[in-house]
Amino acid sequence: MYEYLIPSVLRQYDPERFYWPASPSSGGGFDQPNDPNRGDVHYWDVWHGGKPFTEYRKFFFRYASEFGFQSFPCLKTVESFTLPEDRNIFSYIMEKHQRNDAANGKIMGYLAQTFLYPHDFDAMLYASQLLQAEAIRYGVEHWRRHRGRCMGAVYWQINDCWPVASWASIDYFGRWKALHYAAKRFFAPVLLSCAEEGTLTQNTNVNAQPFALTKSARLNVSNETRRPVEAEVRWALRDPSGAILEQGTERVQTPALSAVWLQNHDFPAADEHRHYFSYELYLDGQWTSGGSALFCAPKHFVFEDPHLTLSVQDGNITVSASAYARGVEIICEDGDVLLSDNFFDLNAESRTVSIVRGQGTRFKARSVYDIR
Repeated sequence: MYEYLIPSVLRQYDPERFYWPASPSSGGGFDQPNDPNRGDVHYWDVWHGGKPFTEYRKFFFRYASEFGFQSFPCLKTVESFTLPEDRNIFSYIMEKHQRNDAANGKIMGYLAQTFLYPHDFDAMLYASQLLQAEAIRYGVEHWRRHRGRCMGAVYWQINDCWPVASWASIDYFGRWKALHYAAKRFFAPVLLSCAEEGTLTQNTNVNAQPFALTKSARLNVSNETRRPVEAEVRWALRDPSGAILEQGTERVQTPALSAVWLQNHDFPAADEHRHYFSYELYLDGQWTSGGSALFCAPKHFVFEDPHLTLSVQDGNITVSASAYARGVEIICEDGDVLLSDNFFDLNAESRTVSIVRGQGTRFKARSVYDIR
């Protein structure tokens, strides 16, 4: 059907239509369908194979057409199918509302690699969403940095047909998970991303024999627009309070439909548990892209309490942090809202986002500091 009938019909009735026989495929005929050098690839060693997020960086597929990572939906969604006594991720109801056998335990395995043990059920749900967003971001940004060799990435999946733990980035009720907000950033036409080196890329064993740990960061500007982009890139090495220890600014010209590497920055004297790297890209003076990178797993970073505060005015929400705040989530307690951005990092600063859809009057915020 796919190798003969459909292409034959297309040649007759729609000869200008491009046709691809299968996914994954190297062009048909069952000829090495997951060949990294031809066609499209499905890659599941991260998630099904239990490999760490850093594993993505070992592969330079021509087109990654399927890969994914699970998370739980938010507490409001979980409340729609549970009673209070069901709100344990290993309860019968929670495992029944799961798209992958034994996946709740798989989420816990990745959580153990990344975060401290959450103090309650809601924090567990939040941590799972940060895991999902980080996993997919790690892959997409890596492949975007190698544009020319890698020409596309499609993650599995966008939404759900019922309220459930799954690979979706939007849950059954249309609520955006951390992944969907992150996707808006890492699929932005102009992206600044960071390839960092630290314990996660070298040795995660805290009991390993002493070794020379490389602590470095190399930035890349990805431009998917059809015009060249000239941007200002700002970076800084900071401590947990957000204070700047080292910093720099670079002007970068990135041709249309390309990716450009910046110079590598080594920080041999940095403390991997107390120093982090922040980066920002400005176009015409406007903040366009940015983020932060750690040199260790978040569970081993010595976060300070960022004392997050919120103010709401005219459909805008301003969140302020007194210290470095990673994965800041703004939560509406008395309604359902879609925000212009959420689950982002703050460097002891403020950021204002707008309410795009929905209504609410009571808001609160949390960050990775609260996963403990």
